[in-house]
Amino acid sequence: MVDNPYRILVVDDELSMRELLEYMLEKRGYGVICAANGKEALARIEKDHYDLLLCDIRLGDMTGLEVLKASKKKNPHVTVIMISAFASTETAVEAMNQGAFDYVPKPFENKELLQTIANALERKTLEKDKRAIDDELKQSVHFGKIVGNSPRMQHIYEMIRQVARTRTSVLITGESGTGKELIAKAIHEQSDRADEPFVTINCGGIPETLLESEFFGHRKGSFTGASSDKQGLMEIAHKGTLFLDELAELSLPMQVKLLRAVQEHIFRPVGGTRDISVDIRIISATNKKLEDEVIAGNFREDLFYRMNVIEIKLPPLRERKGDLLPLAQHFLEKYSKELGKQVTKFSSYAIDLLKKYDFPGNIRELENLIERSVALSNTNILLPDSLAMSIHKKRWIEGIRNRRFDVDEVAHGVSLDAILEEIERAYIEKAMECADGNKNKAADLLGLSLRSFRYRVDKLNPN
Repeated sequence: MVDNPYRILVVDDELSMRELLEYMLEKRGYGVICAANGKEALARIEKDHYDLLLCDIRLGDMTGLEVLKASKKKNPHVTVIMISAFASTETAVEAMNQGAFDYVPKPFENKELLQTIANALERKTLEKDKRAIDDELKQSVHFGKIVGNSPRMQHIYEMIRQVARTRTSVLITGESGTGKELIAKAIHEQSDRADEPFVTINCGGIPETLLESEFFGHRKGSFTGASSDKQGLMEIAHKGTLFLDELAELSLPMQVKLLRAVQEHIFRPVGGTRDISVDIRIISATNKKLEDEVIAGNFREDLFYRMNVIEIKLPPLRERKGDLLPLAQHFLEKYSKELGKQVTKFSSYAIDLLKKYDFPGNIRELENLIERSVALSNTNILLPDSLAMSIHKKRWIEGIRNRRFDVDEVAHGVSLDAILEEIERAYIEKAMECADGNKNKAADLLGLSLRSFRYRVDKLNPN
């Protein structure tokens, strides 16, 4: 008998039919409960949960349609198949209108009925996956252009609201790709400087010889190539916000010059003869630990304390997995629109693959992945292969394949369930890859029925 997670309620007033259906369904691994009439069926529906209702139209005390209505009222997601020896077009249409999945006339072919039940439960599983995805998407929150509703992000949103009302310098820290510039822009947009310039200086992307000129500007003739006066970015940011990205990349000489400008909001252009005063709010960001850079002598301690009045630490994407799907859906919609595609959703296996990956490049890596996948997709659904993550999937499967299981580990204590689950997951993933995402083919490759295959997938990936 094949393991099966589904429970079926059989309602028929004929004992021989109940016994036949019970035997046939239990042989396929379904959990089966029988009721001899409508009253008994309603009592069981009220007491227990069933995935599928298999109900005769004619019962001794009421009609099967009444049982159908009551069942749907109790559990709108229950799947219903009606059966009857007295089939009519009107009755079939009414049953379908009331939410029945199908209508099977008696006498029926056992194989045909079993296939109808399998199809109904297959659709139920897909609908369950879709509801789970929709529920997760409903939890997403947009704070300006920032997407996420995890507790860590909620805390950051509150910090943004608090610091935006001040002129205090803010240091945003976090790994590369976590969205530090988005946080800086959010602070600016929440402040009373929102209508003024937001100017970004990438401290690691400008040659050292040009950096002072970029910051402070220069006067004509101050150095070779200075054919005219140039306004510095600090002056351009007057009344607004200056965002210093990759702050730790500044050289020590440049740090000295920046310190005076930050402390006094005064600077002198290269080759200039008078100081320029500006009103700016400074926000900086780094993916390094500035405390360690100070200890190593790479960053000035006085500048560190000046820039790090308030620190906002951004978590890596692997620590806010609840935001992964909303972010992925956001980028899917963004690039589908930009690229003129009609890619609207992810397959459940693609979502599962995304959730397994830690994204060392964080949100930037996720965004690039989705953009590339949308560009390569030929369907309106992103499948695991079109997700362009096959290299990560193959590495994971190869890791399982190359693992050496040592039974001597038992002496030190092991989790057999975890080991078996790891092996089962790897085989299922490989079967799906070989079957190009076709579940029927994947099940055949593993010697499983489709129902058993779905059960194992659901067990490994509970909602």
